[in-house]
Amino acid sequence: MTRSKSKRSSHLPLSRPPLERMLRIHQTIQSGKYPNASVLARGLEVSTKSIYRDLDFMRDRLELPLEYDASRNGYHYTEEVSSFPTLQITEGELFALLVAEKALQQYRGTTFERPLLSAFRKMAASLPDTVSLNLADWEQTISFRTSAEPILNLEIFGALAKATTQHRQLLLAYRKPGRKETEPRAVDPYHLANINGEWFLFAYCHLRKDIRTFVPARILEVKQTGKTFSRPQKFSLEKRLRDSFGVVSGEGDYDVVIRFNELVADHIREKRWHPSQQLVELPDGGVELRLKLSSLAEIQRWILSWSGGARAMAPPELKESIREAARSILNQLPQESPRFRDA
Repeated sequence: MTRSKSKRSSHLPLSRPPLERMLRIHQTIQSGKYPNASVLARGLEVSTKSIYRDLDFMRDRLELPLEYDASRNGYHYTEEVSSFPTLQITEGELFALLVAEKALQQYRGTTFERPLLSAFRKMAASLPDTVSLNLADWEQTISFRTSAEPILNLEIFGALAKATTQHRQLLLAYRKPGRKETEPRAVDPYHLANINGEWFLFAYCHLRKDIRTFVPARILEVKQTGKTFSRPQKFSLEKRLRDSFGVVSGEGDYDVVIRFNELVADHIREKRWHPSQQLVELPDGGVELRLKLSSLAEIQRWILSWSGGARAMAPPELKESIREAARSILNQLPQESPRFRDA
């Protein structure tokens, strides 16, 4: 294949998406006009380098019978091509795509909805005209449900998402748990994360001089400060949350041991609760869960949620915090219900 060198203009208009561009190239070649790279580049308003890259992809990856005819100074197909190759997708891949589309429901109304739906439409447009699969049946077999949906102010959430992407510093009016008043926080938003169905903003707080976790539902007002920031390359959400049981990370180093009775043990065996977890089977049919955590705040609430089916064995401070929480629950029971107090 002979290629002539060309100078690329520094003021070229935005090029079409590669798939659309290659479809136009295919249509021009199939018309029998024997176009060359220069003709195609002018027609598609891109550089000849882009055209050569597209032609290589069409020949090598899409396996189209494409050749250059020196006598006609252009490209042609050496055999009949009935249609332009579209996205090849297996039944398993299509099912996975359907699962992902169902999972999109948790992003309805957020700033992520439109670009995600746009991406799915583009993928759908690339599929073959006919697919031997009954999607209607599959839609009746799988769904996603959440027990509690986070309540979001979409305007504030959109501002957080945009500032996080554009590395713009924000001034938040933030309300801490249990308080009615707000306090100003100047933050550099590093990362928005959906963890177990809830949204969290991880940002550098200029007041605390450290990375803090903010709940978008508690942010009552957002303003841009006009400043930008560079997110540190060493920042990693995965590393930050590696030793936490959820989103709360600390400076501690705790070897946590929890024993679950036979009634709830299967629920523990069926999930991976933490990267550090170790399971030890107990003679009575129960199971012991061992974890390494940097904070005990969230694990305490989790143990209490098992309604007596879980027992903290270590460390001592976790055992004591569970006792204190249990006493507090008992003290709040009405006096006229002794049977619940004695249970």
